[in-house]
Amino acid sequence: MIQNHLSRKRKRRPKQHPSRSSTFTHPDSSYRSPQLSAQYSLSVYIFLKMVRKVVLSLLLATWFSVECNPGPIDDIAVDRYFIPKSCFREVKSGDFVRYHYNGTFTDGKLFDSSYDRGAAFFGQVGQKWQIAGVDKGILGMCVNEHRRITVPPHLAYGSQGAGDKVPPDTTLVFDLVLLDIFNRADQVQTKVISTPKECKRSVMRTDFVRFHFNGTLLDGTVFDSSYKRSQTQDSVVGEGWLIKGLDEGLLGMCVGEIRHFIIPPFLAFGEKGYGTEIPPHASLVYHILLEDLHNPKDDIVVEVVEAPEPCTRKSVAGDYIRYNYNASLLNGITFDSSYQHNQTYNTYIGMGYMISGIDKGLQGVCTGERRRIILPPHLAYGQQGAGKDIPGSAVLVFDIHVIDFHNVKDPVHVETTHKPEVCNETSEVNDFIEYHYNCSLLDGTLLFTSRDYETPQDVVLGGGKIIDGLDEALRNMCVGERRTVIVPPHLGHGEKGAGIVPGSAVLRFELELVSLQKGVPEGYLFIWLEESPVQLFEALDSNQDQQVPLEEFSQFIKQQVLEGKGRLKPAQDPDSVIRDMFKNQDRNADGLITQDELKLKVDEDVEKTRHEEL
Repeated sequence: MIQNHLSRKRKRRPKQHPSRSSTFTHPDSSYRSPQLSAQYSLSVYIFLKMVRKVVLSLLLATWFSVECNPGPIDDIAVDRYFIPKSCFREVKSGDFVRYHYNGTFTDGKLFDSSYDRGAAFFGQVGQKWQIAGVDKGILGMCVNEHRRITVPPHLAYGSQGAGDKVPPDTTLVFDLVLLDIFNRADQVQTKVISTPKECKRSVMRTDFVRFHFNGTLLDGTVFDSSYKRSQTQDSVVGEGWLIKGLDEGLLGMCVGEIRHFIIPPFLAFGEKGYGTEIPPHASLVYHILLEDLHNPKDDIVVEVVEAPEPCTRKSVAGDYIRYNYNASLLNGITFDSSYQHNQTYNTYIGMGYMISGIDKGLQGVCTGERRRIILPPHLAYGQQGAGKDIPGSAVLVFDIHVIDFHNVKDPVHVETTHKPEVCNETSEVNDFIEYHYNCSLLDGTLLFTSRDYETPQDVVLGGGKIIDGLDEALRNMCVGERRTVIVPPHLGHGEKGAGIVPGSAVLRFELELVSLQKGVPEGYLFIWLEESPVQLFEALDSNQDQQVPLEEFSQFIKQQVLEGKGRLKPAQDPDSVIRDMFKNQDRNADGLITQDELKLKVDEDVEKTRHEEL
């Protein structure tokens, strides 16, 4: 009813002229007697006097009537009975507006309502889309402002009225609330709420973005929210996936940035609106937080945070690596961490055991290196994501600390850090040695040290009492020599580890050889350092009674060791070793060795080999 209907011109009524006074004449005007004439004159006088009195009374009554009821108002009356605290824009001529209204007469009787129709009024101000009084009364109005506009008839429907709804010459009252305002010259209005401290990349056309948003109409009515769905809005920018206003507004945003957009309808859903939530001709307000950004053409990005010096070797495909990591989304939210699991992540590089981006990003690292690897979704978990913590199409950030890596073909690496000037003999298999050591992981974590004990560590080399890599590293050392040794896990404690030694750990040893006792070959208890006596039994049988008891045997062996002619097996009680030697020769176990029973170990080995050959 507010729309300005084109009224047809009505035929003007003829003016109602007041009646002129009639001249009383006699029907026969040619004759008048004087008496009658005198009487007639008196009657006329009295009549005119009475008429004058009546006319004066009527004029007076009319004057008082005008003073008490001034008639129709000349202009609109505007009552701004609710003004919002914030008013970013006021209505001006040429703007398009949407508003709800109730239209009543001055007595409060309702004749029209947009609420009853379930659709707000939409029109352009100053272009005769609405009656002149409302067109004028809405100027300067703010969104969410409430106004009551009283419109006189000549600025409403005039003397014609409007059908059977509005009688002619009726003053109307419109109660309005402004819902929306825009202009064809409008662009996307952008307000940056917050920006991250660091922005290495911003949104460009063809980029894929993930963002959270709250979407409202201009009056604050919520039409959608990604937060309520607990899922980001994911889209390609500049390819028509989004409304034009969002396509424009997202350009240049950084991950973590928050922006506030006001998008006019012609850059949003236009005259059709969208569903039941977004009416036609609706400006949209978006509050957006950019969560993620990548391009389908992106490769991984590697940032070396800390590079150890020196780096003697870099990882290659096929290496087995142990590393710690913190894994997060691009917005900084952590979704996994090896530190929380209290163990490293262990795997082979370049063999498909990891997501392809990490497989690629871990090649070329040094032990102890810290690096950040940024993975686009197509090199991570793709559109599907993983579980509830990694959304689909998510860019992932891994902050990695390489603990160690090795290859199953790696040998023990030995570096001599000190060697004495004089070195007469070196350690070898079966030697008994004493040594000090510090054992640590490659990240410097100390696991064991011999300094915690009163005496050095001792061992017979080759005896299988220590890990293979350490046994190997202790060979060919001089007393006083110091070494730094790297032992790969297949020569250490293997995949399972041992105690506080993690599985598949590369170990670092700092070694110092303290003492060395030369040993005897495996299976031997005593060896001659010189030629053995030609008549060995006679030498053993000191009293020449053709039999050698334990006492005689023991005295002879000890004498040979004392004179440097022979060597007992080290790291054991000499008497126990000698008793074992005696038992080996006392073949009938009668407590005596005879000429027939006595045989050298070397002769026995030759005879055994001969029998095996036969």
